[in-house]
Amino acid sequence: MFNSYFSCKRFFAILIKEFIQIRRDHTTFAMMFFLPILQLLLFGYAIDFDPRGLPTAVVKTTDSPYSRSILAALEQSTYFKITHPQTSEKVAEQLMRTGNVQFIISIPTDFTTQLLHQQKPQILVQSDNTDTATTTPALAALSSINTTALQNDLIGLVAGLAAPDPPFEFVVHRRYNPEVITQYNIVPGLTGTILTMTMVMVASMTMTREFERGTFENLMTLPVKPLEVMFGKIVPFVCIGCIQISIILLAAWLLFSVPILGSVILLYLVTILFILTNLAVGFTFSTLADNQVQASQMSTFFFLPSLLLSGFAFPFRGMPPWAQMIGEMFPLTHYLRIIRGILLKGNTFSEIWINLFPLLLFMFIATSFAMRRYRLTLD
Repeated sequence: MFNSYFSCKRFFAILIKEFIQIRRDHTTFAMMFFLPILQLLLFGYAIDFDPRGLPTAVVKTTDSPYSRSILAALEQSTYFKITHPQTSEKVAEQLMRTGNVQFIISIPTDFTTQLLHQQKPQILVQSDNTDTATTTPALAALSSINTTALQNDLIGLVAGLAAPDPPFEFVVHRRYNPEVITQYNIVPGLTGTILTMTMVMVASMTMTREFERGTFENLMTLPVKPLEVMFGKIVPFVCIGCIQISIILLAAWLLFSVPILGSVILLYLVTILFILTNLAVGFTFSTLADNQVQASQMSTFFFLPSLLLSGFAFPFRGMPPWAQMIGEMFPLTHYLRIIRGILLKGNTFSEIWINLFPLLLFMFIATSFAMRRYRLTLD
């Protein structure tokens, strides 16, 4: 009676069949085993909410034992790494606008004179607050640095300068986001993550949909070139992507008051390039996958590292060098720098072109690989 409802033989037959099917489905197998391992490695080794060694430029107009001790104390805190020790205000400003430095330290010319006359001189600390998660811990450390930086210098006749209050103070100027509004950082980043997720996924399903519906044979009979097929399928999604960014920017301006300081036209041109890059990646996945499920899984493998290593979810400079090198390979990393620079800093083409080259290179590689795979499919 029981065998009529449940048979161990039939059960084990189905069980063995499922294990065989999982073994043959390499994409699903990778999703189940390698994706958790990837998350474990990234969260365990690459993600750090307390970034240190942040690049810093110094506008130093005086060279005294006191100024050297203060700069040494900043580096010993491990939050600041002085990469440009002797710069002018103009050069330091350009370095911050292009994202090459996170902080600018300005020591006044008469710092030593004011210090010895107990006038409590001020040192200006400018921070690039387009990424508040990166700068906040470092700025918090300044409160302890100004009390300990000169403890070995203010001895003997000048020992009275060290008590009871700190002999000098840091004046913090948070650039590009002085109110430390989180939305100024999150909303521009969401533009890149949304476009990456949607464009890669929808493009990855274009060719696999043709296979599953049996219409790929009809496509092969048409007198069209592979590049024509690719762009014919991609251009509609470019239009959809432009509509997406228009909605996001409008919502960012109306709902969150995110400033748009740079050129909107430049932003759209860069965004179109970013959309084409992601669509080329998705099209490549569509030539590799056998069905839409596999295409979706491949998209996840691409999107998850992009999200974690681009600097959107976690501070980019808080990652170890090897993780930053991997993050530099993803288009989202460079697009986030571009869109935040245009919106919050008012960057022009001359200040963002360094991040355009990786997008162009990535798109060229992905397009070339997709075209090669597509020709093999036709053969």
